[in-house]
Amino acid sequence: MSSPSPLNRLVPAGAKPHLRRAATLAALSGAVWPLQALAIAWSVAVWADPDVSGPLWALAIAFGCLGILRAMLDRLGARAAFRAADLTLTDCRQRLMDRETRTLARRGGSADLAALLTQKTALLVPYLSRYRPAMSRVMLVPPLILILSFYVSWAVGLVLLVAGPLIPVFMALVGMAAKEASERQMIEIGDINRLLIDRISALPDLRLLNATDRSVIDFEARAEGLRARTMAVLRVAFLSSTVLELFSAIGVAMVAVYVGFTLLGEITFGYWATPLTLGEGVFVLLLAPEFFQPLRDLASAWHDRAAAQAVAQEIDDLASRDVVAILGTGAQTPPLAGPATISVRGLSVRRDEQRIDYPDFELAAGGSLAIWGGSGTGKSTLLDVLAGVLPASAGHVIVAGQPLTDDTADAWRARLGHVPQSVHFRDVSLRAFLDPAARGDDLAPALQAAKAEGIVAALPDGLETRLGETGAGVSGGEARRLLLARAFYSQADVILADEPTADLDATTADQVIDALCTLARSGRTVVAVTHDPRLRDALGAVLELEGRI
Repeated sequence: MSSPSPLNRLVPAGAKPHLRRAATLAALSGAVWPLQALAIAWSVAVWADPDVSGPLWALAIAFGCLGILRAMLDRLGARAAFRAADLTLTDCRQRLMDRETRTLARRGGSADLAALLTQKTALLVPYLSRYRPAMSRVMLVPPLILILSFYVSWAVGLVLLVAGPLIPVFMALVGMAAKEASERQMIEIGDINRLLIDRISALPDLRLLNATDRSVIDFEARAEGLRARTMAVLRVAFLSSTVLELFSAIGVAMVAVYVGFTLLGEITFGYWATPLTLGEGVFVLLLAPEFFQPLRDLASAWHDRAAAQAVAQEIDDLASRDVVAILGTGAQTPPLAGPATISVRGLSVRRDEQRIDYPDFELAAGGSLAIWGGSGTGKSTLLDVLAGVLPASAGHVIVAGQPLTDDTADAWRARLGHVPQSVHFRDVSLRAFLDPAARGDDLAPALQAAKAEGIVAALPDGLETRLGETGAGVSGGEARRLLLARAFYSQADVILADEPTADLDATTADQVIDALCTLARSGRTVVAVTHDPRLRDALGAVLELEGRI
């Protein structure tokens, strides 16, 4: 049995009943028209031919009631289709976010993910709300009208039978070009989003280097590329509609010519036993456009299918990649009980298709450790493992007397304070950043211990200042001292610091080292990755990594 297509795999179980309901209602709505056409043809025959009898008022009421029924079916079907589209879009975005937020690092950057979550996944909605109902209508309405047409006149049925299949053939040919054009458009959307985010993040540097004009030129060129890709998709869409309009117009015209000349007595073939009556001629004339209408709807939504296929393939490719998931679920849990000890035995980690082997070590509660080594020896990777962010490929990591696993990672991280090399601040006041739990205690002792009270005093609004994501208004060393102040205030008993003195002048680096030593003397367990011999010598123990990849 073949596996479901990427598009079908995107539809969650909860959306499938809505899709089936939308398909059924769309097909029933199309099937109502032959009954309306019968009421109109009968009414014309009663009006024009004295030999035909029938209650005109009853036929008019029947036509009106059938019209109301058809409108209701269309409305209910559209509602079910949009409900299925909403459920699919929500589920797709949620699964992507769940996957990416639990992944340590992703290829392509946040710009690609943002484009996929917003612009690209939104292209699934027209496919589900337009193409799928149109496809279900095509499966029922044209065959039904073809049978009715053959019942009245084999010539009319033959015209529709010949003209109808030509449309799907040309749609398939156009669809190949539509899919290729849509894939190129999806790539261009991802590229321009990545370029935009890169340029925004580098805007201060661009202004300092007087390179803003060049950046604008690059962005204009990429925007022109996206415009060209989008116009290519639109050209394919218009081409498919034009081809369909041509064949449907020819088919309807041939039916009209045949019916007209048959009623005039000029054509004497194409019917079964007796010549066409006026009512029968009007009936097949009304059926002919509706025979092509579902195919026209399908053609107009054909490029929606091509775009959705391109998005589904991208999501499917992303889902098929092997990722390293972060341990735990990220849930708020009570801190892991027990002394803040760390023990590593036989540890190996796979990172970027390489295996890193680490020496065994023990760190008692309240101890301090400097992880020392050259670039590429896996120092920061070891820090990720100790934080429960990166799982071990082999060996054991014991924290607070318990194995570091999915079950204990969240509780272990509740005891951690992290000082990263690249600092990011939330869009909140500095007070809220230092006191995320809103305890409301005095922040002055923590700021003093981290030697950061002067930093706050120099800010325009003090603790109410919003620093921005990258800490605008403070230097790198000042930002790290603010992080240390948060560690003092939070009373985290394990501090993990990644190159805390990197790129700092000697005076600032000494202040950061003093703050870390103060944390260690206060009984906290401190682990620091460093290239700085002063920090290495200030901490209690050294774990040296040398070429263990």
